[in-house]
Amino acid sequence: MTTLLPARRSGNGHRTYDEHDLKLLTQIRTLQDFGFELEETRPFVECLRAGHPEGDTCPASLAVYRRKLTELDSLIGELEAVRSEVGAQLERAERARARLAAEAAVPGGPEPVCELGGDGG
Repeated sequence: MTTLLPARRSGNGHRTYDEHDLKLLTQIRTLQDFGFELEETRPFVECLRAGHPEGDTCPASLAVYRRKLTELDSLIGELEAVRSEVGAQLERAERARARLAAEAAVPGGPEPVCELGGDGG
């Protein structure tokens, strides 16, 4: 496996990069900011290295975009399901709290107490 951004060395051993390297690095960083793993950026870098003006115009890059969108759609679906469950739990808890408060207003009814030792509010 080749390195995504190979470094050239100057006479004194320091790494040197040029404008093309900067474009590769910018492409990698942008994709990582969007949640792409480093290895997922490889097709984009290879597309740029092949001389394309943009790293996402090659078929392999487009395939990575498609896979990432499918992955994101799945995660969104999972989050929406969790959100729905949390919302239902909140509604149930609010109804239970309202019932306790109503019962507490009746003489002899139970006093709502917060399980953390608060005043129920």
